[in-house]
Amino acid sequence: MGLMRLLFFVVIGYVIYKVAQGFLKSRKSEETPLPPKGEETRRDPVCGLYVSEEDAVIGRVEGERIYFCSMECLEKYRDQLEQKEAAAKSINQ
Repeated sequence: MGLMRLLFFVVIGYVIYKVAQGFLKSRKSEETPLPPKGEETRRDPVCGLYVSEEDAVIGRVEGERIYFCSMECLEKYRDQLEQKEAAAKSINQ
């Protein structure tokens, strides 16, 4: 009877350990990823993802190059700029 109880607690302890380990891994994956080492990278201003200059989608705002991970992020950025400009115009009127 004592051996069964010990085995039961060991199994329960292992299950709790695995659940906690999975929870910590999922929290770690939510952090912003670090840029790859050894190549020039830029951070996407919309999603925060690091992208190499050669793989990036490049947009220009007032002559400045801005690097994005995808066209979707570029479009979101342009939409945000348009909303800011529209809000500034409505305040100035």
